[in-house]
Amino acid sequence: MAFERTISNEDTAALPSARFEGRIVVVENDRQVAAACRDLSSQSIIGFDTETRPSFTAGVVNKVALLQLSTHERCYLIRLCRTRLHNSILKILSNPRIVKIGADVAGDLRALHALRHFKERGFADLQQMAGEWGIEEKSLRKMSAIVLGRRVSKAQRLSNWEANVLTPQQKMYAATDAWVCISIYEKLLATPTEARGGTKI
Repeated sequence: MAFERTISNEDTAALPSARFEGRIVVVENDRQVAAACRDLSSQSIIGFDTETRPSFTAGVVNKVALLQLSTHERCYLIRLCRTRLHNSILKILSNPRIVKIGADVAGDLRALHALRHFKERGFADLQQMAGEWGIEEKSLRKMSAIVLGRRVSKAQRLSNWEANVLTPQQKMYAATDAWVCISIYEKLLATPTEARGGTKI
Protein backbone atom coordinates (compact mmCIF):
# COMPACT_ATOMS: atom_id res chain seq x y z
CA MET A 1 0.00 0.00 0.00
CA ALA A 2 1.37 3.39 -1.00
CA PHE A 3 0.22 6.58 0.67
CA GLU A 4 -0.40 9.79 -1.26
CA ARG A 5 2.43 12.28 -0.90
CA THR A 6 0.12 15.27 -0.49
CA ILE A 7 -3.58 16.04 -0.21
CA SER A 8 -5.47 19.23 -0.99
CA ASN A 9 -7.43 21.23 1.54
CA GLU A 10 -10.59 20.49 -0.45
CA ASP A 11 -10.05 16.72 -0.42
CA THR A 12 -9.21 16.83 3.28
CA ALA A 13 -12.37 18.77 4.10
CA ALA A 14 -14.50 16.18 2.27
CA LEU A 15 -13.33 13.31 4.50
CA PRO A 16 -15.27 12.02 7.54
CA SER A 17 -13.99 13.46 10.80
CA ALA A 18 -11.73 11.62 13.22
CA ARG A 19 -13.30 11.44 16.67
CA PHE A 20 -12.03 9.92 19.90
CA GLU A 21 -14.60 7.42 21.10
CA GLY A 22 -13.02 6.56 24.44
CA ARG A 23 -13.27 8.13 27.89
CA ILE A 24 -12.02 11.70 28.34
CA VAL A 25 -10.70 12.45 31.84
CA VAL A 26 -10.02 16.04 32.91
CA VAL A 27 -7.17 16.19 35.45
CA GLU A 28 -7.00 19.27 37.69
CA ASN A 29 -5.67 18.20 41.11
CA ASP A 30 -3.04 16.02 42.81
CA ARG A 31 -5.36 13.07 43.37
CA GLN A 32 -6.44 13.01 39.75
CA VAL A 33 -2.83 13.28 38.58
CA ALA A 34 -1.87 10.25 40.69
CA ALA A 35 -4.73 8.16 39.29
CA ALA A 36 -3.94 9.15 35.71
CA CYS A 37 -0.25 8.36 36.08
CA ARG A 38 -0.97 4.93 37.53
CA ASP A 39 -2.83 4.08 34.33
CA LEU A 40 -0.39 5.78 31.97
CA SER A 41 2.69 4.19 33.54
CA SER A 42 1.34 0.74 32.63
CA GLN A 43 1.06 1.59 28.93
CA SER A 44 3.56 0.85 26.16
CA ILE A 45 2.33 3.57 23.79
CA ILE A 46 0.74 6.96 24.48
CA GLY A 47 -0.53 9.74 22.24
CA PHE A 48 0.98 13.12 23.18
CA ASP A 49 0.03 16.75 22.59
CA THR A 50 -0.22 20.13 24.34
CA GLU A 51 -2.43 23.19 24.03
CA THR A 52 -1.65 26.82 24.89
CA ARG A 53 -4.00 29.78 25.14
CA PRO A 54 -3.34 31.84 22.01
CA SER A 55 -1.76 35.25 22.31
CA PHE A 56 -2.82 37.94 19.90
CA THR A 57 -0.06 40.30 21.04
CA ALA A 58 3.28 40.30 19.23
CA GLY A 59 6.09 38.90 21.36
CA VAL A 60 3.79 37.53 24.07
CA VAL A 61 3.72 33.74 24.48
CA ASN A 62 1.53 32.12 27.10
CA LYS A 63 2.57 29.12 29.17
CA VAL A 64 1.28 25.71 28.15
CA ALA A 65 -2.18 25.19 29.61
CA LEU A 66 -2.99 21.59 28.76
CA LEU A 67 -1.08 18.33 28.39
CA GLN A 68 -2.91 15.53 26.62
CA LEU A 69 -1.78 11.94 27.19
CA SER A 70 -3.95 9.31 25.52
CA THR A 71 -4.18 5.54 25.54
CA HIS A 72 -6.39 3.66 23.09
CA GLU A 73 -9.29 3.81 25.54
CA ARG A 74 -8.73 6.89 27.73
CA CYS A 75 -7.39 10.38 27.17
CA TYR A 76 -6.19 12.42 30.13
CA LEU A 77 -6.43 16.19 29.77
CA ILE A 78 -3.98 17.47 32.37
CA ARG A 79 -4.73 21.14 33.05
CA LEU A 80 -1.28 22.56 33.74
CA CYS A 81 -2.90 25.95 34.29
CA ARG A 82 -4.54 24.38 37.37
CA THR A 83 -2.02 21.81 38.59
CA ARG A 84 1.75 21.62 38.40
CA LEU A 85 3.85 19.38 36.20
CA HIS A 86 4.22 16.64 38.81
CA ASN A 87 7.17 14.30 39.15
CA SER A 88 4.86 11.38 38.36
CA ILE A 89 4.11 12.97 34.97
CA LEU A 90 7.80 13.62 34.33
CA LYS A 91 8.57 9.94 35.04
CA ILE A 92 6.27 8.99 32.16
CA LEU A 93 7.79 11.61 29.85
CA SER A 94 11.28 10.33 30.78
CA ASN A 95 10.53 6.60 30.50
CA PRO A 96 12.13 5.15 27.36
CA ARG A 97 9.93 2.03 27.57
CA ILE A 98 6.76 4.08 27.03
CA VAL A 99 6.61 5.38 23.45
CA LYS A 100 5.05 8.86 23.30
CA ILE A 101 3.74 9.73 19.83
CA GLY A 102 3.10 13.29 18.69
CA ALA A 103 3.44 15.77 15.83
CA ASP A 104 5.94 18.61 16.24
CA VAL A 105 7.12 16.97 19.45
CA ALA A 106 10.01 19.42 19.82
CA GLY A 107 7.62 22.37 20.01
CA ASP A 108 5.47 20.69 22.65
CA LEU A 109 8.53 19.74 24.69
CA ARG A 110 9.85 23.30 24.57
CA ALA A 111 6.57 24.48 26.06
CA LEU A 112 6.81 21.91 28.87
CA HIS A 113 10.47 22.73 29.55
CA ALA A 114 9.40 26.31 30.20
CA LEU A 115 7.56 24.93 33.25
CA ARG A 116 10.13 22.41 34.50
CA HIS A 117 13.34 20.85 33.27
CA PHE A 118 13.32 17.11 32.57
CA LYS A 119 15.06 14.61 30.31
CA GLU A 120 12.59 13.38 27.71
CA ARG A 121 12.98 9.83 26.43
CA GLY A 122 10.91 7.52 24.26
CA PHE A 123 9.36 10.12 21.95
CA ALA A 124 8.49 9.62 18.28
CA ASP A 125 7.51 12.50 15.98
CA LEU A 126 5.09 11.74 13.16
CA GLN A 127 6.43 14.71 11.20
CA GLN A 128 9.83 13.02 11.04
CA MET A 129 8.45 9.51 10.48
CA ALA A 130 6.00 10.27 7.68
CA GLY A 131 8.72 10.95 5.11
CA GLU A 132 9.83 7.30 5.30
CA TRP A 133 6.48 6.41 3.72
CA GLY A 134 6.80 9.14 1.10
CA ILE A 135 4.38 11.52 2.83
CA GLU A 136 5.33 15.16 2.37
CA GLU A 137 2.61 16.72 4.53
CA LYS A 138 3.60 17.75 8.06
CA SER A 139 0.34 18.92 9.67
CA LEU A 140 -1.53 16.44 11.84
CA ARG A 141 -4.72 17.23 9.95
CA LYS A 142 -3.26 16.22 6.60
CA MET A 143 -1.24 13.27 7.91
CA SER A 144 -4.48 11.90 9.36
CA ALA A 145 -6.24 12.49 6.06
CA ILE A 146 -3.56 10.62 4.08
CA VAL A 147 -2.91 7.75 6.48
CA LEU A 148 -6.33 7.18 8.04
CA GLY A 149 -8.69 8.78 5.54
CA ARG A 150 -10.05 10.89 8.40
CA ARG A 151 -10.13 14.64 8.91
CA VAL A 152 -8.95 16.15 12.19
CA SER A 153 -10.87 19.32 13.01
CA LYS A 154 -8.78 22.34 14.03
CA ALA A 155 -11.78 24.51 14.92
CA GLN A 156 -10.89 24.76 18.63
CA ARG A 157 -7.16 25.39 18.22
CA LEU A 158 -7.35 29.11 19.01
CA SER A 159 -9.87 28.81 21.83
CA ASN A 160 -9.15 29.72 25.47
CA TRP A 161 -7.38 26.72 27.01
CA GLU A 162 -7.20 28.48 30.38
CA ALA A 163 -10.99 28.84 30.69
CA ASN A 164 -12.55 27.93 34.02
CA VAL A 165 -14.32 24.99 32.39
CA LEU A 166 -13.35 23.35 29.09
CA THR A 167 -16.24 23.03 26.67
CA PRO A 168 -17.26 19.62 25.27
CA GLN A 169 -15.89 20.79 21.92
CA GLN A 170 -12.51 21.65 23.45
CA LYS A 171 -12.32 18.33 25.25
CA MET A 172 -13.14 16.34 22.11
CA TYR A 173 -10.66 18.36 20.04
CA ALA A 174 -7.85 17.91 22.58
CA ALA A 175 -8.49 14.20 23.09
CA THR A 176 -8.73 13.49 19.38
CA ASP A 177 -5.47 15.29 18.65
CA ALA A 178 -3.56 13.06 21.08
CA TRP A 179 -5.36 9.80 20.34
CA VAL A 180 -5.14 10.11 16.55
CA CYS A 181 -1.34 10.16 16.84
CA ILE A 182 -1.47 6.55 18.06
CA SER A 183 -3.70 5.56 15.16
CA ILE A 184 -1.44 7.18 12.56
CA TYR A 185 1.68 5.66 14.14
CA GLU A 186 0.26 2.15 14.23
CA LYS A 187 -1.04 2.38 10.66
CA LEU A 188 2.37 3.54 9.44
CA LEU A 189 4.19 0.71 11.21
CA ALA A 190 1.76 -1.81 9.72
CA THR A 191 2.46 -0.52 6.19
CA PRO A 192 5.60 -1.40 4.20
CA THR A 193 7.79 1.62 3.52
CA GLU A 194 9.14 2.55 0.13
CA ALA A 195 12.50 3.32 1.68
CA ARG A 196 12.87 -0.15 3.16
CA GLY A 197 12.02 -2.18 0.14
CA GLY A 198 8.55 -3.18 1.23
CA THR A 199 9.48 -4.64 4.59
CA LYS A 200 7.61 -3.88 7.78
CA ILE A 201 9.47 -2.36 10.70
